[in-house]
Amino acid sequence: MPTTHDRLHRALLDAASEPSQPLWLVLIGHGTFDGRLAKLNLVGTDVSTEDLQAWCAPLQRPLAVIGSYSASGALIEQLSAPRRVIVTSTKNAAEVNFSRFGGLLATSLADASADLDKDQQVSLLEAFVKASRKTREFYEADGRIETEHALLDDNGDAKGTRADAFRGLTPVATPEDAAIRLDGPFAHQWHAVPSTRERQLGPEIAAQRDSLELRIAELKQRRAQLTEEDYYHELEALLVPLAELLTDDPATSGPAASNPGSELKEE
Repeated sequence: MPTTHDRLHRALLDAASEPSQPLWLVLIGHGTFDGRLAKLNLVGTDVSTEDLQAWCAPLQRPLAVIGSYSASGALIEQLSAPRRVIVTSTKNAAEVNFSRFGGLLATSLADASADLDKDQQVSLLEAFVKASRKTREFYEADGRIETEHALLDDNGDAKGTRADAFRGLTPVATPEDAAIRLDGPFAHQWHAVPSTRERQLGPEIAAQRDSLELRIAELKQRRAQLTEEDYYHELEALLVPLAELLTDDPATSGPAASNPGSELKEE
C-alpha cells in the first residue's frame, strides 16, 4: 500500500501535466530538524524539504506552498522561485516548537475582517498579515516568548519577509537588490475563496489585470529613483489600460461591480 510520502510524490508528478492552473500545496503537521535536514513528519517515511524541492522542480504552473508546521522555514530556501508563493510558519528550520500560525492562517483566509482592500475576498497576503498578528498576540497574551516567526516569499529571492514589513498591504522594507521586486504583490493575487466578481472574470482578462498590477507594484518600488513627472507618466500608462480592461469586462462593469452590496447578497 502506498505511503503518504509516495502518494504526495505521485500527486505532484500528476500536477506537472497542467501548465497554467495555479496549484495550492498545503502541508500541515509537525516538523523536525536534525541540524542537516528539515522534515515534515508523516506516518511512515517523512518528507524532507529536499524531497519537495525535487518533486516541485518540474512544475511550470503558478504554485503556492504553505508550510503549516514547525521548522517549515527551510522551505523558502529550497522552493523559492519565480511565480511561486512560499508561506512558512517559522523563519528557519531551527524554530522547532509547536506552531500555531497555520491554524490562524486557515481561519484568516475565511475571515472577512482580513480583507484589507475591501474587494470582497481575502488574499493569501492579507491572511498572512492577519495570522501573523494573531500569532504574536497569542504569545503576548500568554506572557510567553514568541517561538515562531512566519515568513512570506513571492519574489523568488529565497529570503522571505515578515508581516511587520508591511504597512497594511504595502511593503515598506527595502530589498538588498533594487532589481528584486518586494514580496507581497504576487501573493495578493491568490485567493482561496474568490469573490463572485473574481470568478466571473475571464482567464485572459484576469491574467492581463494581474500583469498590470504587478507592474504597478514594481513602479511604486522604483518611485524614489524617478522624478515626480516621470513617475506619474509611467503610472498613467499602466492605470489607463487597467481601467479600460476592467471597464470593458462584463464581470467588473455590471451591477455587482457598481454595487458591492449586491455581491454580498449573491454569496
